[in-house]
Amino acid sequence: MGAFALAASACSSNVGPQDYMSPEGPVSRRADQLWDITFMLAAIIFVIVEGLIVFALIKFRHKPGRQAAQFHGNTKLEVVLTLVPALILAGLAIPTVKAIADLSQKPNNALEVKVVGHQFWWEYEYSDLDVITANEMHVPINQPVYLTLEGVDVIHSFWIPKLTGKQDVVPGRVNHMWFTAEKPGEYWGQCTEYCGLSHANMRLRVIAMAPDDFQTWISEQQQPASSPSDSLALQGEKVFMEGPCINCHAVEGSDAAARIGPDLTHFASRGTFAGAIFDNNAETLTTWLDDPPAVKPGSKMPDYDLSQEDIQALVAYLQSLE
Repeated sequence: MGAFALAASACSSNVGPQDYMSPEGPVSRRADQLWDITFMLAAIIFVIVEGLIVFALIKFRHKPGRQAAQFHGNTKLEVVLTLVPALILAGLAIPTVKAIADLSQKPNNALEVKVVGHQFWWEYEYSDLDVITANEMHVPINQPVYLTLEGVDVIHSFWIPKLTGKQDVVPGRVNHMWFTAEKPGEYWGQCTEYCGLSHANMRLRVIAMAPDDFQTWISEQQQPASSPSDSLALQGEKVFMEGPCINCHAVEGSDAAARIGPDLTHFASRGTFAGAIFDNNAETLTTWLDDPPAVKPGSKMPDYDLSQEDIQALVAYLQSLE
């Protein structure tokens, strides 16, 4: 019954947000094409081999007086059994090596983004555009995005299934990869190298936008942080600047300039936070600030035992950073 349920679920028409079998970009599509070739060839070989086994079982089944056939010493047969698999592997190697070589080249007119893997969140730096953000990468459609990947603590692995393959993020080493999003939308991914207690909570989101919308987003991100206007947000700003928050986070245009945790300059413009696992709203922010490690095991942000008054003020301040 369990096997039937598993088989039935495989036939579902619902496509998951991280379904690598549904490519939506040239890089992931190239990999999918290699998979199709390999799978079809493997299926053909499987049918032939299983057919020969069934044929041999019937044709050469045991009979009185019949002796088992021996292949040892049959040089021609041994050569054929060695040569055929070698030719198959060589045939698969040609498109595979060509794809690796093609995809390792930096594309022309690419948007360059530096990706830094932290426990347990992603930092994105648009170096040429003077923009730094976290967990959500915004990109224009139909333009290659060239990623430079670096790590600062342990090994991570960057993966956006619908757009590109996996690439390790290794401290002390610089790796590269690229992708192109062909239509607007959200593309989910995550770290795929075990990196600690919250490895499963180290997600990411790519938001593909029309070029004009992307330019608008860049212009907004290049501005300093919004100044709070209401009294509660002003109180939250004071708690932020005079408390432990300033030791880890940056807010452009203020005295906060640390780069240990995510840059919060335009925090309110993000749909998610904490490794893209929580929706960015007052309720989740309150829960997070009350005790980060309790809702995200292994979180590098400790529980500062904030009062409910300070938490509410900080929530108001963070929601003012648009």
